[in-house]
Amino acid sequence: MPSFPCIVKVFCDLRVQDNLALIEAARSKQPIIVVYIHSEMKTRKLGKASALWLSESLKAFSKELKSYGLQLIIKKGDVKKELESLIKETGATKIFFNKSYEPDQLKLDIDLSRELENLNVDVEMLKGNYLFEPWDLLNKQHKPFQVFTHFWKCAIERLDFAIEKTPSSFLGYTPSLASLTIEDLHLREGNESEDELLQNWTPGEKGAHAKLSHFLKNILFQYNETRDVPSINGTSLLSPHLHFGEISVQTVLSRIAKTIDCDLVRVLKKPSKDQLGIECFVREIGWREFAAHVLYQFPETVTKPLRRNFERFSWIDDKNGLLSWQKGMTGYPIVDAGMRQLEKTGWMHNRVRMIVGSFLVKHLLVPWQRGESWFWDTLFDADLANNILGWQWVQGCGADAAPYFRIFNPVLQGEKFDSDGLYVKRWIPELKNIPSAYIHKPWLAPEDILDRAKITLGIEYPYPVVEHEFARKRALASFKIMVDNQNAG
Repeated sequence: MPSFPCIVKVFCDLRVQDNLALIEAARSKQPIIVVYIHSEMKTRKLGKASALWLSESLKAFSKELKSYGLQLIIKKGDVKKELESLIKETGATKIFFNKSYEPDQLKLDIDLSRELENLNVDVEMLKGNYLFEPWDLLNKQHKPFQVFTHFWKCAIERLDFAIEKTPSSFLGYTPSLASLTIEDLHLREGNESEDELLQNWTPGEKGAHAKLSHFLKNILFQYNETRDVPSINGTSLLSPHLHFGEISVQTVLSRIAKTIDCDLVRVLKKPSKDQLGIECFVREIGWREFAAHVLYQFPETVTKPLRRNFERFSWIDDKNGLLSWQKGMTGYPIVDAGMRQLEKTGWMHNRVRMIVGSFLVKHLLVPWQRGESWFWDTLFDADLANNILGWQWVQGCGADAAPYFRIFNPVLQGEKFDSDGLYVKRWIPELKNIPSAYIHKPWLAPEDILDRAKITLGIEYPYPVVEHEFARKRALASFKIMVDNQNAG
């Protein structure tokens, strides 16, 4: 047995199965040290919800590693210094880690790799939890894609979701090493609301596979019909698990291919009527890939719009409006239900995310960065690339974005996607006795209906913070001013 170990540095890849860094480390035949180094050296600090999930995910990952004969070492501080100290202590000669494609994190990993190689340590950076490296797909002019349909068509032609075989056990490093506890990282605030947030979730690899199994058995084939209905369990709920790398995207697609027992690529190119749910879901995986591609190719979009003319947009930055939106008290039930679901569960239905996002940036004229920041802090699946792409999409200033003049009417959106009001009544219980005819516009309900429902508008539930038609005209006028200024400039 070799006397010198190798190190596997983990980040957002908290799984054993199909973890390329672990698998390559096993192939080295050296004893393995698995280390997680918590560092706030990144430009952006973890949001509260992400920190809570990370705490539980690390616990689950540590337990999973033990079943394979490995220990998770926990460190905190500067990644380079902690790794150098570990190398000095153990004599490790190799380091393996999977890439993260967030701009700051990727730069840190590349710089770290160079510095460690100067110490005569072999460093191997493996592909992160995506189907493609974000620089792999370019258009015919060898430029980055900015339109999803073209990107995805190219991706399908090169799709490969083969899974690397994971050993049944690993050769662990047996000498005792100093390690912090997960509690030492202070990821949790220690209040009851955190337990409420987690009550319907099981962070970790086992939880991820259980979610996938439920989805494949009960939802996949109807996904195209169920995904837009927020009152039912019609989506995969895999997004936090994918973000923290508790399951690989290759595993997800491989399990789908096994479930349908036919050529998945052919299905994606030309689905039959009963395969539309499959194609629809995998396309959502494609959007995740597209988000990583756009963020890598255009790192400035972390804070700035891809369509730079929107830097001239005249925002109001309505602080009271923003607060009403954050608290789910805008007076528009479908918007408020979404924000309250987010507050109570750390997650929001994707269709509702589009509605609440549009309301913030177009009805209230609050900058998209404010909404993106709130989602970053409150979502369990606060993935930087997805978050940025989504907010710039709804604003109309990003890649493949909806045009700015597409302004969702929150009443019509509620009536279309929550026609019976079940979603609204679940998250806004004070409206539970409002008939479905008025559930999305309670301010139009007759007084006798409000009396029977025991609702006094302005007390139990607010009036709308802004009237839709006024907000729509104001948003379009602001857009016109931006375009006129651009043409004049």
